[in-house]
Amino acid sequence: MERVDLDKISQEELEQSIKQSKVLFKFNHTEPMTEEYASLLNELLDGNIGENSTITAPFAGAAFHKMKIGNNVFINSNCLAMARGGITIEDDVMLAGNVQLLSNNHDEYERQVLLCEKIVIKKGAWIGAGVSILPGVTVGKYAIVGAGAIVTKDVPDYSVAVGVPAKVVKTLDKDKFPE
Repeated sequence: MERVDLDKISQEELEQSIKQSKVLFKFNHTEPMTEEYASLLNELLDGNIGENSTITAPFAGAAFHKMKIGNNVFINSNCLAMARGGITIEDDVMLAGNVQLLSNNHDEYERQVLLCEKIVIKKGAWIGAGVSILPGVTVGKYAIVGAGAIVTKDVPDYSVAVGVPAKVVKTLDKDKFPE
């Protein structure tokens, strides 16, 4: 777990944050599916976005340079990506609207300190509308997380997890998925 004291961020980190905020604003106010839209998304993610992947505006969050998005990923509108701890989204993942990817949380006692742990969403996973994924969680290959779930622990490959907190309720037939 990485600890980040917001009272001690460097001038360079502050400038990077301001720049990302400005690019994010432009992205969210640019006509979708245009060259400019794609260019701003690429700039926002520091080039860490694969082929045929898209994010539908509006998009929100912080530390986007710590996100890595694979090929053929679709992220629907109103995604919140708090990426200070790192967020990796592998190929062929789908995120429905209003998903929250929260790779950082505040320390209970030192509220200006962020506790950061990477989120990983593996190949082919499907994240339902309104899901919140908390720091340190891995969602397995071809797993499904049902709408409204709050994911506090890893979801195994080929599992279906639902509820608050999310619990595995079913295992999918892995032979029905491409390898």
